Amino acid sequence: MTDPAPARLVVLVSGSGSNLQALLDASADPAYGAQVVAVGADRDGIAGLDRAAAAGVPTFVDSVKAYETRDDWDAALAAHVAEFKPDLVISAGFLKLVGAEFLAAFGDRYINTHNALLPAFPGIHGPRDALAYGVKIAGATLFFVDAGVDTGPIIAQVAVPVLDDDTEDALTERIKVAERAQLVDFVGRLVREGWTIQNRKVRIP
Repeated sequence: MTDPAPARLVVLVSGSGSNLQALLDASADPAYGAQVVAVGADRDGIAGLDRAAAAGVPTFVDSVKAYETRDDWDAALAAHVAEFKPDLVISAGFLKLVGAEFLAAFGDRYINTHNALLPAFPGIHGPRDALAYGVKIAGATLFFVDAGVDTGPIIAQVAVPVLDDDTEDALTERIKVAERAQLVDFVGRLVREGWTIQNRKVRIP
């Protein structure tokens, strides 16, 4: 009996691609059960695309400004991702909100990671807002993307203690380490074991 083919991952990036690299490294082990088959970006000239090229992974770029409307961009992005027949689409530092057409195609298998314990502190300044509020525990949330901002069903969360002398940068860096490990762990579990979403509750058998 042959092993099943690895699950197909399309990863979307906007910057350095450190989460992408962690997924590329993990998928080098056949036991992980997944393979990055394409990397998409919303801009040229970023390190994430260089990481993909170094790994021999196909890339594509869909810049919002290259399209007349945001809806046109969303449709083009959805079409490009669909070409690679993904089992999961992963936002790994992808800084654009996708639209209705993309979510219609991939909404139940498009995941994102956020550097706060949702539903607290959504948006782009999670660690800063958590520090300003004075929380003792920060962390990261992995979730399925919906039409809201950081509002989709939660897959997993990891806690990161806030230290008395923490700065935003220091806390952010510690969250990134935990966030990356959680992303790699749960992407592997999702593709190997499957999942269900019912009443906002994500269950992995």
